[in-house]
Amino acid sequence: MQHVYRLEDARPDGPTILAVGMFDGVHRGHQYLLERLVSKARAEHCVPAVLTFFPHPDVVLGRASGRYYLTSPEQRAALLGALGVELIVTHPFNDEVRQMRAADFVDRLLTHLRLRELWVGADFALGYKREGNVTFLQAEGARKNFTVEVVELVTNDESGAVISSSTIRAALAEGDVSTATHRLGRPYRLEGTVIHGDGRGRTLGFPTANIDVWEEQFLPRKGVYAGWAHLNGETFMAVANIGNRPTFNGKTVTVEAYLLDFDRDIYGAHLIFDLVAFLRPELKFNGVEALIAQMHQDVAQGRAILEALPRPR
Repeated sequence: MQHVYRLEDARPDGPTILAVGMFDGVHRGHQYLLERLVSKARAEHCVPAVLTFFPHPDVVLGRASGRYYLTSPEQRAALLGALGVELIVTHPFNDEVRQMRAADFVDRLLTHLRLRELWVGADFALGYKREGNVTFLQAEGARKNFTVEVVELVTNDESGAVISSSTIRAALAEGDVSTATHRLGRPYRLEGTVIHGDGRGRTLGFPTANIDVWEEQFLPRKGVYAGWAHLNGETFMAVANIGNRPTFNGKTVTVEAYLLDFDRDIYGAHLIFDLVAFLRPELKFNGVEALIAQMHQDVAQGRAILEALPRPR
């Protein structure tokens, strides 16, 4: 897999079959499109490729701020590569890109990516003021010798709504882990280096790993979650608190995971936490004893949920 950060740096080994989009989260809708794209590219001896952007246009245009992304550019590229995409371009989204006319954008794709086929959803558009819609692109393809494949969007089995990154964020904001997992096709993942916190968890009998999650990644509803912790190739049952610890008047939001049946010094290690179930919202307790009693209940509930599931590999 080749991952570059500018369109001009792309060096495809052959003509490309290309998808263009944000692909934040690489959810089931994205997977459906890309698995088909990869299959066709291989059959036609083309390079399966994705052009995506960072920052997100919503951030640049002021429609979103703070923790917004389901995946970092590197996480997104890794997920795309796991689907078989061989070339990933994460191009900067800036004023130049925002104001580029659609025809000029197409010309750059032809020049730098040797575009043979462009795969898009029915609502896709690129270029200035989204002028490059499917009808426009099909006309450009007829003139410039590439084809456009329109792929139907994947809908959620229960509601019939189209699976999208925004609906996954909405589910996570409610603590609806099962819906988010279903739409992603995998558990929602928080990861980062284990850093020093205030050490309070150890004094309470629940030493936690404070995960330095990317500052722009979307965090789910504040509360306590059961999930799987992955560390150096091993997997452990875990219960994590996401929030600002109101019992101790905390000001910043942290992600702290308590690994069950575990006692090691892991500062500086890379820890992954996959959300499995929302246990309860974050609460302010009247004293440390009440908090400790609730933490015992949280761990027991989390253990029961996780023990009933197959351990991921």
